[in-house]
Amino acid sequence: MSELPLPPAVRPLGRSGIAVSALGWGMWRLTAAGLDAAGVARLVEGVLDAGVTLLDTADIYGFDGTSGFGDAEALLGQALALAPSLRSRMVLATKGGILPPLPYDQSPTYLQGAIEASLRRLKTDVIDLYQIHRPDILAHPQDVARVLDDAVQAGKIRSIGVSNFTPAQIAALSHFLDAPLVATQPEISPLRIEPLENGEMDQAMVMGLTPLAWSPLGGGSLLDPQTPRDRAVADALDAVADAQGVSRSSAAFSWLMAHPAGIVPIVGSQQLARVVEATQALTVRWTRAEWYAVLVASRGAPLP
Repeated sequence: MSELPLPPAVRPLGRSGIAVSALGWGMWRLTAAGLDAAGVARLVEGVLDAGVTLLDTADIYGFDGTSGFGDAEALLGQALALAPSLRSRMVLATKGGILPPLPYDQSPTYLQGAIEASLRRLKTDVIDLYQIHRPDILAHPQDVARVLDDAVQAGKIRSIGVSNFTPAQIAALSHFLDAPLVATQPEISPLRIEPLENGEMDQAMVMGLTPLAWSPLGGGSLLDPQTPRDRAVADALDAVADAQGVSRSSAAFSWLMAHPAGIVPIVGSQQLARVVEATQALTVRWTRAEWYAVLVASRGAPLP
């Protein structure tokens, strides 16, 4: 039976001209890892040495509901100040547009300030990929686009992406932008397959967007399946993982990476060994029958 192609080790980031690794590393839990700046620098170096060059953070990372806004960016910035040579080895991505205690704010004044604040915390002159974290329904996409285009023109950000946007919201923002959107970051996993079936990935392919998948292990449910559906998906993944000598998590990453949209899973672990283990996903070969077996298990019903 014919196999699907292996994912490339490096992918283009949309139409930005920037190359990224087939896996990304996310820093949502960075401040909870108990590391100082030197420890973070060592962790970042290990991640880069493993071939993972896309590093994804956000200004909200580190916020615990009352304090910590910006802490993950600041900690990474301190690490880069200690080891400045690391900066040129990475594609640095961050996100903004959430303002505690308000849900979302992409008004021009706030968004301009958020970009400047991220640059200061990260101690960098330019952000490689700046993403609007969640859509602000009260912000006109033309106003958001103007701020982002101005930041690109000023050399503060190299490329623009979105996270948690619907296809219609992506189309609206793209309509008003001069610079192209290059990435979209929805929640996708073998347990959350809606973006594979509701047009999100189809739109990404049409527009040339690189999908970045957050929570690609279903919030950990794939590692500790509790429901019959979760166990069925885990079993379908294990059939491939066991046959090819990789972990279930690597099989899950590779399942996403086999999609023709070029999905880049964001590995959320702050343990270097887990990030290194994730790179086994690059070696996994899927047949169509195996790939669809995972999809059917997730759907809980046969395909039409």
